[in-house]
Amino acid sequence: MDTDRLDALRAQGVRYVFAQFTDIHGAAKGKLVPLAQLADVVSPGAGFSGPSIWGTGLPRNGPRSEYYGRADLTTLHAMPWLPGYARVVLDGYVAGEPFDACPRQVLRKQVARLAAKGWLLNAGLEPEFFLLQQGAGGYDAEATDTLEKPSYDTKSLLRRRSFLDKLTTSLNECGLGVYQIDHEDATGQFEVNYHYADALRAADNFMLFKMAAHHIAEEEGMLFSMMPKPFAERPGSGLHFHLSLADDDGHAPLALGPADSAEQGGRALGLSPLGYHFLGGLLHHAPALTALCAPTVNSYKRLMCGESLSGTSWAPAFIGYGDNNRTVAARVVHGRVEWRIPDSAANPYLALAGVIAAGLDGIERQLDPGEPVNQDVYEMSAAQRNDLGLRLLPQNLGEAVAALRVDSVLTASLGATIVHEFCALKQAEWLEYSQHVSAWETARYLQRF
Repeated sequence: MDTDRLDALRAQGVRYVFAQFTDIHGAAKGKLVPLAQLADVVSPGAGFSGPSIWGTGLPRNGPRSEYYGRADLTTLHAMPWLPGYARVVLDGYVAGEPFDACPRQVLRKQVARLAAKGWLLNAGLEPEFFLLQQGAGGYDAEATDTLEKPSYDTKSLLRRRSFLDKLTTSLNECGLGVYQIDHEDATGQFEVNYHYADALRAADNFMLFKMAAHHIAEEEGMLFSMMPKPFAERPGSGLHFHLSLADDDGHAPLALGPADSAEQGGRALGLSPLGYHFLGGLLHHAPALTALCAPTVNSYKRLMCGESLSGTSWAPAFIGYGDNNRTVAARVVHGRVEWRIPDSAANPYLALAGVIAAGLDGIERQLDPGEPVNQDVYEMSAAQRNDLGLRLLPQNLGEAVAALRVDSVLTASLGATIVHEFCALKQAEWLEYSQHVSAWETARYLQRF
């Protein structure tokens, strides 16, 4: 252990470290460790009962029943919103080996595949979320946030300035670099943008963002929610990924460079031939990626094809790409790809691992993404979309899980263990939902027949 680092934390008043890992659902888990005992969390690691953690598939007895989280000290940082406490991220180990059902280890494996080619993936994650208050009718936006079209509403934004200022200050002290905050398209909905990072750090930062936001919202008497679509009549919350590659020489391989004489097919979107192949991989594997990027039953209320009850939708339902086109799965802008399928419930490690695996498959097999769609897909007729070959994304969790199960490339890349555990949990979730009888069904059918 670096004694200077520990002394610096003590000088900040840190007494405990939250040793944190992320379960398969994307939830932060862990335990508190006194600062003086941090060395034990580096090796052998903090011990957890394996079968008590979602998605491990570990037995209740024997040497493989124990899950050890080993601290990655590059992530050790005081949590400014929680004086006296720091956080360190854990990598999962079982029986002394990196655990193949640890989401962070799964992403590490894909990052290593990129590194072997001299590349790293930079990802800017854009979290949208709801800030809600409890009232007589349940949780909802604050009473005066009522505009019919609340996008960029300054009044509601400033009414939440206490929460937003505490969150921004905390994130900036952790090095995230918040640069934009806005009121989103639904009442009670906001977005905070902070600087991009390499894929592993981007996932770690997103988990830190969620931890800070949950705690600060509770202190402010509010509920912070990243449920993809908590209100049927309002837009849902996305988690768009802005993706670019960087190489050892500081170049951006996805973007058109001086050595690229022309873009594929004269598409003029600022992507290199390699960039189009990367994009081709994303679109080819989009049905399976949807399970990782939109991992809940509720996610498909956001991605569903059809007229939105809110009157507008920025969520993609069709597999395609276009020039600054927000109505398809991939928006190409400034020589990078915005992957628009993920929602706020996505496990960032698994979703980014899937994106890397799909993109590399596109590069290795030189997959062509087809022609760009530079029209509003929602304004097209079904016949027009068919003529362009626009395929629908999976329209429910069951369809998405089925697509992931049969995607041999993603299964081989991510690992059969994590794919099996993920699909088993999500299939059970879909089955439970399918068997549930809702109030809508009772009201519609109880007296009809």
